[in-house]
Amino acid sequence: MPIIIVSDPATGKSQKLEIEDTRLGPLVGTRIGQTIDGALAGMQGYKLKLTGGTDKDGIPMRPDVHGSAKARVVLSGGVGYAPKNKGEQKRKLVRGNTVSQETKFLNFTVVGEPKSRKKKGAEAKGEAPSEAKEEAPSEEKQ
Repeated sequence: MPIIIVSDPATGKSQKLEIEDTRLGPLVGTRIGQTIDGALAGMQGYKLKLTGGTDKDGIPMRPDVHGSAKARVVLSGGVGYAPKNKGEQKRKLVRGNTVSQETKFLNFTVVGEPKSRKKKGAEAKGEAPSEAKEEAPSEEKQ
């Protein structure tokens, strides 16, 4: 069963969603960096950007490797390899930037949210500091 991880940079929180194999169908062929409708992940009104993922064996997807097949490429850093020394390179197995049926984990970032949520968030940000300021002095007096 594929797992989708959705990160919201506005709140700094992530949520994990398990989806059925049949719902992965519309995502097959999507490339890293593309934006999709959040309804595919059960988040109506949101826009989600694909940022990466792994296959069933834990092999990471790289944005600079085309297709969905596994490939052994020489890497000097980035996704799939962290060199210990400056200038070090190594041939590593990575997967291409396209979602396939073998993809099991997909990472998304929220890039667009419903208008109703934006309004609520702006109001909450405006009200929260004033409430905190009012409550703090009353606690000190008691």
